[in-house]
Order: sequence, then C-alpha cells, then structure tokens
Amino acid sequence: MSIDHPATAPATPTAIVHPAASHQAAPQQAAPQQDFIRQIVRDDLASAKHHAIHTRFPPEPNGYLHIGHAKAICLNFGIAGEFKGWCNLRLDDTNPGKEDPEFVEGIKDDVRWLGFEWHALRHASDYFEVFYRSALKLIEDGVAYVDDLNAEEMREYRGTLTAGGRNSPHRERSVAENLELFRCMRAGEFPDGSKTLRAKIDMSAGNINMRDPAIYRIRKITHQNTGDAWPIYPMYDYAHCLSDALEGITHSLCTLEFEDHRPLYDWFVDKVDLPNHPQLWQPLIDAGLPTVPAKPRQIEFSRLNLSYCITSKRKLAQLVNENFVDGWDDPRMNTLRGLRRRGFTPAGLRLLIERVGVSKQNSVIDYAILEGCIREDLDATAARRMAVLDPLKLVLTNLPEGHGETLTFANHPKNESFGTREVPFARELWIEREDFAEVPPKGFHRLKPEGEVRLRGVGIIKCEQVIKDADGKVIELRCTLDPETRHGMPGADRKVKGTIHWVSAKHAIATEVRIYDRLFNVAAPDSEEDGKSWLDHVNPQAKQVVRGWLEPAAANVDPEQRFQFERLGYFVADRVDHRATAPVFNRTVTLRDTWAAQAGA
Repeated sequence: MSIDHPATAPATPTAIVHPAASHQAAPQQAAPQQDFIRQIVRDDLASAKHHAIHTRFPPEPNGYLHIGHAKAICLNFGIAGEFKGWCNLRLDDTNPGKEDPEFVEGIKDDVRWLGFEWHALRHASDYFEVFYRSALKLIEDGVAYVDDLNAEEMREYRGTLTAGGRNSPHRERSVAENLELFRCMRAGEFPDGSKTLRAKIDMSAGNINMRDPAIYRIRKITHQNTGDAWPIYPMYDYAHCLSDALEGITHSLCTLEFEDHRPLYDWFVDKVDLPNHPQLWQPLIDAGLPTVPAKPRQIEFSRLNLSYCITSKRKLAQLVNENFVDGWDDPRMNTLRGLRRRGFTPAGLRLLIERVGVSKQNSVIDYAILEGCIREDLDATAARRMAVLDPLKLVLTNLPEGHGETLTFANHPKNESFGTREVPFARELWIEREDFAEVPPKGFHRLKPEGEVRLRGVGIIKCEQVIKDADGKVIELRCTLDPETRHGMPGADRKVKGTIHWVSAKHAIATEVRIYDRLFNVAAPDSEEDGKSWLDHVNPQAKQVVRGWLEPAAANVDPEQRFQFERLGYFVADRVDHRATAPVFNRTVTLRDTWAAQAGA
C-alpha cells in the first residue's frame, strides 16, 4: 500500500539545523551514500511503492542515549533528509517504573544536539487505546487468549531453542471468556502477574518468538503520561510494530538482534490490519493526531560497537549508581551527554557514522577511529590558545623588570576567518615542565642547559641557569632572549629544532583542567575472557584533575567553547562548571593517538 502525505510532509528534508558555534563546520553536500538500506529506499521510490519516505527513532526513556544510539539517529534522520521525507521521534514508554520525564527531555536534547529535528514527537502511550482495541480484535478473531500461567511457568512451557514448547492449559478458552477476562484485566480486577494476554500462534515454531508471545501484562504502576489510567501495559513487540503502522512508517530500521522478531512484527501488523479497520484508530483522529496507517517494512542493520566501550544501559546505570563516574553526563561516559560535556562535536560523531557505514555484518570499530573523526573536525573548527598544565617558571633575564608588551597571534593557523587575538608577553613566563630536561634523552629538541629553542611567537631563547630547591627539584629557568630573532628582525629566520609554548606568569589565569581518557583500559571490557568482571577494567587514570594556567583569551569564554591548547590537545570549557572567573576545561582528545603509541612501545 503506497501512502503519500503531501499535506503534512515537510517542505524540506529533515536535516541538520543546529550548528553549535559560529565556526562549526557546515554540513557538506557529500556524494550520495551507498548502502543496502538506501538502495532499498531508492528502489521503493523508483517503483512507486512509496511516494514519500517516513522513518522514526524510537528510544525507550529509561536512560540517556549513548553512542550506539547515534548511529540509529543518523540513519533514520539522515535517510529521511536525503529522500525528502520525515522522521518522527517516538518515545517507547510502555514500561512504566523504569522511565522518567528527565530521560525524555534528555533524549530530545541529545537528538537536537546531534543536529536533527523531528517531524512529529510521539509517544507509544499516545496509542494505548488503539493497542487495547486491537487486542480485543485479536481475541475476537480467535488469535489471542488470556493465560493464567506465571512467568516461570510460561518459560517452562515455552520450550528451548532445540525443543518445541507446549500449549498452555488455558489456550483453548472461548472467545467470550477471553474477552471477559481481558476486560477485567483492563478494569484492574486482577493482581500483578496473575494473567497475561498472549497471541495464539504456534508453540512448536522453530522461531521461539512465535511461540504464543505475550501481548499484555498486568502492572499496576503509575505511568508518566497516563497516570493510573492503565493497569495493563503492552509488550514491546506488540506496541512497536503497531506504532510504526499508525504513523505510516515506510521503513522501520532496527538493529540485528530484532531480525528474529521480524516474523512476529509482520504477524501483528497483518492480523490487526489497521488500514482496513479505522474504528481501531478513531480515538487518534478524535484527539487530533494525524493518522494514516500503512504496513511498514522492518529492515535490520548492525549496531555500532566500539572498542573500550560499554553500551548496555543497565551497565551504564550501574556505573552511575555505584559512583564509578560522576553522573550520566560524566565526560568518561559514552552517553551522548557525556561525550558532549567532554567536548566531542556533533559533526565529528556524524563523520564517524558516515565512515562506519551501514551493513548487516557485526563488527567492533576501533575507538581510535572515533577519536580521529573528532580530531579531524576540531582541527578545522577549534581556535588555538596557549595553556600550561604543569608549570615551570622561566625568567628572561635580559628583559627589564616590569617589561610587558602585547603580541598578536592568529586564532587559527589554517583559516584567516578566525581572526587574531592579543596575547600579553612579559619577563616571567610559565612553560610546560616536560619542555625542559636537565639531562635530555636522545632526540630531545626542547630546552636544556645551554640549549636554545624558539619561544612560540617571540624569538629564540637560551637557557643560561637552572635554579633548584633544597630537594633538588628544578623550580626556575633563567634564560636570555636573542633580540635579533624577534619578528621583523634580521635573525628572525634563524633555525633551531624546537619550539615551545608559554603563558605570561603575570597575566595567566588559573584554571582547573580535567584530563579525561578512555573509561576502560582493555578493548573488550565485558568479554570476561580473562576471568575478570567488566568493572575490574575501569581505567583508574581516566580522570585526572590539575591546576593549569591560561592566556587571558582562553578564560573569558562561554561554556562549551572548544579550543586546541597548542601542543597539548583539544579542550572544551565545561558546560556545567565553567565560569569566566573560575575556568574549568575538559580535555576532549589528545593531538594524536597516544594509545597506539603505548601499544607499540
């Protein structure tokens, strides 16, 4: 059945609409993506099976979205945009007790942050009356019955993957008895778990999902949207497919674990047959919800699996509840909120999804590929600043006491549109401690006794004296600046092998810097092949807090502003804790893959 909705379809594609900053890269008009799902869509449009493409992103609001959801978001919204269709955001709120309005708002915020806007916001609970009427129809048609078996008995009767199941002793109840019992379930007359509405399919089916699956269970618990109106709630396999049908979804995209559920998906859609039974969805019309039901097609694709990651909502919640992390938005978490707070960019995540592609082959993507995509985006979009995280004092002794001047630095070495900034320069500076070695290793090209380096944007300096404290720790370097090597002078082009960055000690702004890294220290933390729990692999070095110093232009910025701190990595002003008067920066990613370097060491 071909369904077209010219009156309600968006005039333009569902597309990226939320650039995060003035220098965020605009979405590129890339070559059309090629994958098996997009080819199905192209074929369906070419054959006029569909005249408009309708997709949906249907998360359950029982937690915050994680990076695995990013692939589903980009695929569903991306295909809708590419083919000038629409994508709904539908909250699968059929499991009250685990769901929370906080998660609903978080999901909406994450989808928009990733760069997309939905055509319509729907909830599975919008359709509870339709689901109920459809269940009555299944009973009347003789393909559903009320069962008294408890959960343990149902599992026993269901059989195994190698042995067929047995019919419930209640399977042959009459239509009249089933209708009466189901209406009593609806009226709240039975206790939780005492009865279940099941589909009557085939207890000997090879696909265990077809062995009389549950349709409704009794749960007397308050729902976030419907309050106490419903003491019974539909099961996912039943509610999901009918929601798709009610919304006119043409291509229902889901991950591979639902492939074995597809026959049940089609069974429910066909048996209820919403397009030919408008009385079932009349309540939606009465409520003003546009409804033109059609038969959707479920298509499965491989989920996004990343090394060094956990994407189980249960395990992510455990990390939060047991204080392994500081909350759902902890920058060590691979929730979208955590990645955002760490400074990952929507464009970088979209780039990852594009490069990973869409297939039916399960695989694990190296986390370094994600980091590479983030670096690629930030290299183009992040302004440069200077910061020192492990300060060592450096005094230029041939400059007078109280010397001060203002230098002009480019904000981006590759893009003049970023403009310039003023950087104060004085006699006393902070440099990184690791940029000096009293006994330098082979190949060390930074500062050493009697050695020379270029001071970034200033000129060449020479280390004349090393000052130590009573314990022998180096606390100060006394150097001289060669005035002939300053900008515009004859010796400005004199070559030395090393260049180091700095900040003026007099003008530097103190900052808290949180150095984040991968949350787990093994590639497959939940494999348990080494006999250890996944929690044993939490990386104790994944968060370190240091006091650093910033050039003034890096401090007085808005939360979520990203920079490359030269030679140190990419950093972001924390979206929660940063203040201009008390800066807090998070390290997003290093300048290069340090994990690969460690592995090769």
